[in-house]
Amino acid sequence: MLWLAVVLVLSMGIAVIRGGRMINLGDIHLRSWWLLPVGFLLQVGAQLIPRDEAGWGVALILLSYVILLGLVLLNRDKPGLWLVGLGILMNFTVIAVNGGMPVLAGAAEVASGFAPGNPVIAESYKHVVLDNSSRLVFLADVIPLRIAGAGQVISLGDVFLAVGLGWFIESELRRPIRWFKRGARAKAGSAVRY
Repeated sequence: MLWLAVVLVLSMGIAVIRGGRMINLGDIHLRSWWLLPVGFLLQVGAQLIPRDEAGWGVALILLSYVILLGLVLLNRDKPGLWLVGLGILMNFTVIAVNGGMPVLAGAAEVASGFAPGNPVIAESYKHVVLDNSSRLVFLADVIPLRIAGAGQVISLGDVFLAVGLGWFIESELRRPIRWFKRGARAKAGSAVRY
């Protein structure tokens, strides 16, 4: 996910150029933020499931997307998160109908230099080789991307997710200064009547 890290760094850079402050990163507040690591842990856990239990691996990946989509819905008032949700929903849909994210072998060759049917595609729960039986091909991983010698194939959902995440980070860094931290308790001063 090097490409996603590049998006985050670019969005932070753009925010700073436009007057944002990096200190605002520590003040980002998401409702039920703990769903984010839970979703990612489920995806990591899916990779630990034995190959003969492929159905469980795909189920864990889909569950992780549902959890991440729930996080987005709980925070839908934040700028850009509706795009993140749309990207997650697109990826969830194409994985659900195909039993994995279809990857165009030609795009994989361009991005990473590996041949069609290589285990990098075939041995993953999350990815399957795109063929004639694949459905919703326009949502599949078909966009080759190469950054700093590392290649990856991304989908239209990944593009929406990246743009939405960049928009969210940029808007959070450009917020006005918060003089009092969230949840801070203030004591009454001398001007307060009792």
